[in-house]
Amino acid sequence: MAKASKLSEVARLAGVAPITASRAIRGTGYVSDAARERIMAAAAQLNYTPDMLARRMRGDKSKLIGVFMNNYGPVVLHELVRAIGEQARKRDYDLLLFNADRFDSPDRMPTCATLSKLCDGLLLLMPTADDRFLDAVERQQLNCALVFFDARQLALPTIVLENRIGARRAVEHLIGLGHRRIAFIAGTKRTGQSAERERGYTEALAAAGIAVDPALVVDGAFNQPGGFAATRRLLDLEAPPTAIFAANDEMAFGAIDAVASRGLKVPADVSVVGFDDISTASHVFPRLTTMHQPYEALAERAVHEVVEMIEGRPPAAARIAFDTELVVRDSTGPAPT
Repeated sequence: MAKASKLSEVARLAGVAPITASRAIRGTGYVSDAARERIMAAAAQLNYTPDMLARRMRGDKSKLIGVFMNNYGPVVLHELVRAIGEQARKRDYDLLLFNADRFDSPDRMPTCATLSKLCDGLLLLMPTADDRFLDAVERQQLNCALVFFDARQLALPTIVLENRIGARRAVEHLIGLGHRRIAFIAGTKRTGQSAERERGYTEALAAAGIAVDPALVVDGAFNQPGGFAATRRLLDLEAPPTAIFAANDEMAFGAIDAVASRGLKVPADVSVVGFDDISTASHVFPRLTTMHQPYEALAERAVHEVVEMIEGRPPAAARIAFDTELVVRDSTGPAPT
């Protein structure tokens, strides 16, 4: 059977008025059980599906939350999207995922605009600081919340980690083990998270009376190959570090591999700490010491903020920060003597 193009065909087959068929399919207003059963059977027979965009233009809810990502590569996003999906389903919403390298690319803006009209609300995961799409979302006062964005202030709910505080705790852990030559592998600057973690790194060193050595701060691009290359550069220094704090777990994995590639051992020769506590952090060798972030709580709050706005309530807060917890495993130990 060809797809029905009009609701009127469903109504005719079910023997009801079009407005009754519309109410049954939209789930609004009174429709008798018998009529609803005939309407849904007719819709199934005719393979009818409502035009979601048309419904949104009429003011109906699509029961969709759009999840926009600038790059689905980082494993931390996989963990977070899974948790967001679970929380959305608890509230009877589905997710629509859209991935792009940059939202503000001219050819992406029309797509983003269409998707924002289709969805009841939006979650932007790790947007870049210079995205024009952020400005448009803020200006149009869309039902939107940001996750993992610490680059600039917006008049939108922003769910973040206490990146600076968490990084400081990670470095304090290394200092407590006797390390003084502690390196930092930075990620990209686009979301502001790496910069905050670097601030925590420098604060911990300063509090311990340790001067920051610029040679010990290197870029790793938030990925495992970047962490590997950065660590090789650190190990080539005349005075290499005895400990490395990487701004995420994937770079920490690369650091562990790089240490092993030089015939050294973690943590006997070099201790390594990550950030995020992704699921594989406890399955690498040695198991990674890292800062755990509460994925479920982050996801629950992000979905809560969006649904609150969808239901007509103003956002409760502009910046909502979650603490992280140090998880000590096998990749850190006393500084070598």
